[in-house]
Amino acid sequence: MTRAARQSGPQTALAATASVDPAGLAWFTLLFLAAVPVYWFGLTSLVDAWSTPEYSHGPIIPLVSLYLYLRERHHALALPAQANKSRAPGLVLLAFALALGIAGNLVRIPDIVTYALILWVGAVVLITLGWADGRRHWAPVLHLVFMLPLPQFIYWKLNIFLQGISSEIGVWVVALLGVPVHLDGNIIDLGIYKLQVAEACSGLRYLFPILSFSYLFAILYRGPYWHKAVLLLAAAPLTVLMNSFRIGVIGVLVDSYGIQHAEGFLHFFEGWVIFIACVGLLFGLAVGLQRFTTRNRLPLSATIDVDFTGFGREASRLFAIGPHRGLIMATVLSLAVSAAYILIPAQERTAPDRDPFVLFPRSISDWSAQVLPLEPSVEDVLGADDYLNASYSAAGIAAPVGFFSAYYDVQTEGDGIHSPEVCLPGGGWEIVTIAPHEIDMSATPYGKFEVLRAIIRKGTNDQLVYYWFDQRGRRMTNDYLAKIMVVWDSLRTGRTHGALVRYSTPILTGESQAAAADRLEGFMRESLPRLPRFVPD
Repeated sequence: MTRAARQSGPQTALAATASVDPAGLAWFTLLFLAAVPVYWFGLTSLVDAWSTPEYSHGPIIPLVSLYLYLRERHHALALPAQANKSRAPGLVLLAFALALGIAGNLVRIPDIVTYALILWVGAVVLITLGWADGRRHWAPVLHLVFMLPLPQFIYWKLNIFLQGISSEIGVWVVALLGVPVHLDGNIIDLGIYKLQVAEACSGLRYLFPILSFSYLFAILYRGPYWHKAVLLLAAAPLTVLMNSFRIGVIGVLVDSYGIQHAEGFLHFFEGWVIFIACVGLLFGLAVGLQRFTTRNRLPLSATIDVDFTGFGREASRLFAIGPHRGLIMATVLSLAVSAAYILIPAQERTAPDRDPFVLFPRSISDWSAQVLPLEPSVEDVLGADDYLNASYSAAGIAAPVGFFSAYYDVQTEGDGIHSPEVCLPGGGWEIVTIAPHEIDMSATPYGKFEVLRAIIRKGTNDQLVYYWFDQRGRRMTNDYLAKIMVVWDSLRTGRTHGALVRYSTPILTGESQAAAADRLEGFMRESLPRLPRFVPD
């Protein structure tokens, strides 16, 4: 039986004669308006994220999801009608999505609110269509995830990881093309020129849209499910490899024709070439899978199911939803939650009293400081409300001790502590060892507590590093647990301030790690009693 024949029954007749239901449309509109107060904080954060290069594709994602939804609704006409029209699962999911949105607002974490928004959209689909029909449309709803920014602590770890991979493969490409090159951290040394593989070169600005495209591509692809999985999973490594190739080509062009080939329009243009090449390679992979792994080979035009038939009719049916009991209950629930959120007074958030780091002593016992301001670009990435970066030296002490602390008044609205495990490799340092280590600072207000002890290396230079996350009276070494406690303390007290505290010292040639540790811990005993004024509990 053909699709046209299957569609000749009552469902098709109903779809063809569907008209606007004013009462249903009014309830549906009120449902959307009722949810706005709950999700407004997340929506404004999305607009800010979409203004950045990494997420500039964001506004397109809802339109693509709408296309996928209308496409699936049109194809559903050929399927048997489902008797289970229960709205209860949708109402349960709606209640959870509203509660999660409220929680995200209370702790002032926009990522929680935006993920709750996607759950809310899924709930509306289930309420509108009923459980049996609505659950078929998980793919368009899941696609909305690609419009959301990654949580910052995940973004920075992924960014540094991709920078490292791109640097390594990019240098391999340069060397393969016969250009002498050396990699120092994320610095590509070409002799006369040095190129830094910066944040913009990590490949994230290509990775997110390519992942979205591959997801769409996998849905529209006509072929076995394992083909779809290959196309989806191939997007990330393909993007990283092509971005690394771009970095390598830039290195060769710079070596041959000058530094202008790493800046301005040419850099931008080369990026777009790589993006288009990734899309082309995905198409090529799809064709290859069809030709070499299946017996029934489809022509290229038939490989991708791009169908707009009946979309106008399906779009018109969105305005023909009747005012059924599930829709009315969802609207009343949304109105009640939004009203409660608006009327309940917001928790007052006050920053603790503290002295700025500009007042931190530059002389401590026999130690004297040399303050080392960070580069403006590094300050922007750090995003701290206050920081101090200083090197303390003392007569008769073999090497200086570095002290760095970055303080944040609020850690829930985009800014937050960056672990040295993320930042140090970006500066060219290799982390040789890292492990928790208990230190005894009994002569200070801190007593015994645990730090992360690391040995880092750049070239032939080694350093000993102690650091921890000072979080509202807690000394913590796990950055994920620190993020969880930020959420908990935001709900409990409304305070989310905290700091990263880091001490470091060189391990001199012929010097033992124990001797370097004695020097570092000696300065810690002298300086830690001053720290609570600047990093309060």
